[in-house]
Amino acid sequence: MILVVAYPEEDHTEDVMQRLVQAGHEVTLLDLSDFSANATLTMSWTGGEAPMTVNRLDGTPVDMRSARVGWWRRVRPFTVDPAITDPAMVAFAESETGQAVYGMLDSLPCPWINDRAADDAAHHKPLQWTVAQQVGLCLPQTLVTNDVQQAREFVNRLGVGKVVFKSFIAMLESWRETRLVEASDLEHMEAVRFAPVIFQEYIPGVDLRITVVGDQVFAAEIDARETSYPVDMRMVVGEARVEPVELPPALNRALLALQERLGLAYGAIDMRRTAGGEYVFLEVNPAGQWMFVEQRTGLPISQAMADLLGGLATAEGR
Repeated sequence: MILVVAYPEEDHTEDVMQRLVQAGHEVTLLDLSDFSANATLTMSWTGGEAPMTVNRLDGTPVDMRSARVGWWRRVRPFTVDPAITDPAMVAFAESETGQAVYGMLDSLPCPWINDRAADDAAHHKPLQWTVAQQVGLCLPQTLVTNDVQQAREFVNRLGVGKVVFKSFIAMLESWRETRLVEASDLEHMEAVRFAPVIFQEYIPGVDLRITVVGDQVFAAEIDARETSYPVDMRMVVGEARVEPVELPPALNRALLALQERLGLAYGAIDMRRTAGGEYVFLEVNPAGQWMFVEQRTGLPISQAMADLLGGLATAEGR
């Protein structure tokens, strides 16, 4: 069995699962938001091998021990039974559910794409930047701080209009695009004290979305320079020119080294190529999207993911 931890109607998940089923693999989708209000789990250590069973929303039992490979894709929060209304009890139920569910998944004797702990750690941008620098990737000048004076000095040194600020992670509840620091923003710099902010040297150039699946590197150029918002290609990808590109071999090796050091089998990497041909690393998203690139370029990323999962499942089943 190939265990997919995601949620229904996530288009990347559905596409890869369909490919796996067509190739003859047994695939099971596990939606963490079913726990504990709509699904049950049972684990027992009473002698011999410890059984681990999940009864999903439709009542179908799943023997978790039969998983040959796991795909940690994208997850939703746990759901607490609405009968629990006390906020303290809600927090307790969520905590207990997490301890049980994550402990169960971490106990499975199968490889993961990506390993949950590595995936979680790799979402932290300070770790990404530290490792990226260690493997020889070029980074923009970057400051993370909630010290107002440090923030002012960084912006003043590089200049207004030459620094961007952005959030650590894109939250559905409070999504924020990458923005240039403008003169009007200086009036609100005191707000930095409320939470650390990423300030980064703005690097003009062509965006690169580099999708790494196992040891395969799929690179696409996203030229948003002539669009309505070249600062953040995510806002204008429909306006941008997107096409596949080949990366220098040394850069490929550095990116694979980054993935290995972070413990990732999959990652969506964002970089910029300057007019002078320098490649600048921005970040890696361990659960990033790729279909917007695949649909515009024909790069076979979904099939590569299906092949990687299917190959691991077959190897583990021998």
